[in-house]
Amino acid sequence: MQPGGKRQRPAKQQLRSNCLRAHQGAPRAKEDFMADIGSETLTEKHKNDMYGDVDNPAAIENAPPAVPAATVVLLRDTDQGPEVLMLRKNSRIAFGGMWVFPGGRIDPEDYPEDGNKDVGARNAAAREAHEEAGVELDPQDFVWFAHWTPPPSTPKRFATWFFAARAGKDAISIDGGEIEDHRWIRPGDALAKHAEGEIDLVPPTWVTLYHLSQRHSVAAVLGHFAGREARVYQTRVVKRADGVRVAMWTGDAGYDDWNADLSGPRHRLNMPAGGFSFENTVVDY
Repeated sequence: MQPGGKRQRPAKQQLRSNCLRAHQGAPRAKEDFMADIGSETLTEKHKNDMYGDVDNPAAIENAPPAVPAATVVLLRDTDQGPEVLMLRKNSRIAFGGMWVFPGGRIDPEDYPEDGNKDVGARNAAAREAHEEAGVELDPQDFVWFAHWTPPPSTPKRFATWFFAARAGKDAISIDGGEIEDHRWIRPGDALAKHAEGEIDLVPPTWVTLYHLSQRHSVAAVLGHFAGREARVYQTRVVKRADGVRVAMWTGDAGYDDWNADLSGPRHRLNMPAGGFSFENTVVDY
């Protein structure tokens, strides 16, 4: 797995989840969506901030390996733009109540005899999609576009391969156990529902939906992903001076120094209780 992706043209993007409004068939806006939020709301932890304590370099050095996992983002075209399949986790299990993409941990039997990790991840994503949603997929059709590793303090820590694929014609049939609901939804609409508190999304899902919302057909999404290296997210969580928890990634001015208050380029998700806000000036989404 190659660290990072190709750095592409700067594109100033900042999106505040609690102020996002989706527009039928309209391109996702790139301008700022900001709102006045009280200081108490700023310093409280967002309910979908899945990360643990604020981290530091020593925490990374002493952290046990994350559990390998894989997920597949299934897409279909509509007259109003692409939709993505989302599943709601049973409220009684890990990540309960969250809306997610089909996926789960990579089991030993998912790996081929030579132990190839890419093949194992693809097989796991296809298997989980069948178990959770009743769909048959060819793992060779998957486009690998991201790999997410949460910070060391995160409970239930999974290092996850993210794939994308065009959905087939199989009807969705959820298992009724681990998964209790499903829906096809446009990425921008999912972000808007999260902003209104109607659905729960963990940060990697939120950022992925934002990424998907920038393209207006399945072919455009898959072509974009296939045309670049998979992006690696080694998440670091720190606090700003005002107490807001921030998830940062490579390219952010504060990433290497673990300092969210350094001025400069931005590649981060701010996570106050009032709503997620994404800041990016270095990566093409």
